[in-house]
Amino acid sequence: MTQQPPVIEIRNLHKAYGPLEVLKGVSVTAPKGHVISLIGSSGSGKSTLLRCCNLLEDSQQGELLFNGEPVAWKGRDHHRRPADAKQVLRIRTNLSMVFQQFNLWAHMTILQNVMEAPLTVLRRDRDEVERAAQGYLDKVGIGDKSDAYPAQLSGGQQQRAAIARGLCMEPEALLFDEPTSALDPELEQEVVKVIKDLAAEGRTMMIVTHDMKLAADVSDHVVFLHQGLIEEEGTPDEVFGAPKSERLRGFLSATHAA
Repeated sequence: MTQQPPVIEIRNLHKAYGPLEVLKGVSVTAPKGHVISLIGSSGSGKSTLLRCCNLLEDSQQGELLFNGEPVAWKGRDHHRRPADAKQVLRIRTNLSMVFQQFNLWAHMTILQNVMEAPLTVLRRDRDEVERAAQGYLDKVGIGDKSDAYPAQLSGGQQQRAAIARGLCMEPEALLFDEPTSALDPELEQEVVKVIKDLAAEGRTMMIVTHDMKLAADVSDHVVFLHQGLIEEEGTPDEVFGAPKSERLRGFLSATHAA
């Protein structure tokens, strides 16, 4: 039986903005059905790594593979770009990104927001998409809000709508960039519950989070980034229960004290 390649494989990734090196050779693997959490201080490179993974940012060195297929590149260093626009679209379609700030269209209802990408990008049948979209809104607990507009929803409801929008693309993996950091604590729990439910279903996810409890509860693997490098990684028990590096211990004690 041949082993399935990981959904996401990042090998020795380097990313700089001009002279500022943000990622200095990072490798992360997300096997199918696994949840990978990226933790670390502000400026450690977590969100940049996620954006490079989704090809929203160009990296200068290293490889990205999706289901074993490497991204094709042209150019070198700061001139390196993906070489195949169709490949980029196919990969992005299979990696749904959930942003910190929801990024919902203000002029569309919640149902229209969730339906938009499957209709315009995937060109799927409208009735089929509407049924799926309503099903995903039900799944994240806001099925009764389908005719509301984003401004009429709480932050937690908007973020759950954004998750439903990501799910409606039927992606191979979900990427979460600080999904709860813009929310009040009580609204945060609504979103945490949805993420936990998705993890329990065996969905492949990569999560950038400041919420150590969420990372401990849902992750198969936790990666601690410090100044653009992986300082430590392992299972939640290893990372949170028996941190080896001084930096990780300091980071965890600072987050507990906050």
